Amino acid sequence: MSESTTATGRRRVLLVEDDAVIGEATAAHLERDGYDVVWHTDGLEAWDAWRCAAPPFDLVVSDVMLPGLDGASLTRRIRESDQVPVVLVSARTDSLDVVGGLEAGADDYVTKPFDVQVLRARLRNALRRSAADRAPTATEPSPSSADGTGPETFGDLVLDRRAVQLRRGDEVLRLTPTEMRLFLELADEPGRVLSRRALLERVWGYGDTEDDDHVVNVHVQRLRSKVGADRVETVRGFGYRLVR
Repeated sequence: MSESTTATGRRRVLLVEDDAVIGEATAAHLERDGYDVVWHTDGLEAWDAWRCAAPPFDLVVSDVMLPGLDGASLTRRIRESDQVPVVLVSARTDSLDVVGGLEAGADDYVTKPFDVQVLRARLRNALRRSAADRAPTATEPSPSSADGTGPETFGDLVLDRRAVQLRRGDEVLRLTPTEMRLFLELADEPGRVLSRRALLERVWGYGDTEDDDHVVNVHVQRLRSKVGADRVETVRGFGYRLVR
């Protein structure tokens, strides 16, 4: 159980949605699923709720277009101090705003009108990934250390799986959990092309649709900005591969 769950063991969700009908329906569905939901219709009010929350929230579900503070800006503020899962909700016409939210550090998104089953699955996957990121690994041998080979090198990068760290020289690169999972998947098979579908299944836990290309593409671009543009290659029409 997460430290941020309530005394009853229910996960806490910060829901930010300015459409009253969508917000009420989403809150009702999540509460029936066993979440404790705090719903705000204004981005600045949601930010204040986030800062003052005790215990803290386990998950943030936010619309992109909001009064006061938009979803991307809210995500960016949260990411300054926390890696809590953030899932954005947007209209299908808001693709540029979704990209901005993903670039700000959101983990995933769903488009309106959404099937509540899809939203539920995305939230479960986000929480599962978050729990895996927090799980202790110090006593578990990693693939690189189990066979005595030690840390792995990719050009000027050094990957330490046991510490879940990626370094360049003495600098530890500040990857988000999603970026690190993406790098680890590519590093498992360096030189091999992994399709967007494969990455969606392995990193995000679901198969792809055309709309989901944004999730992989934006996170790959964010990863490239940190590890080097020439380290992760695009193989047009097929996917991505990590270059040693």
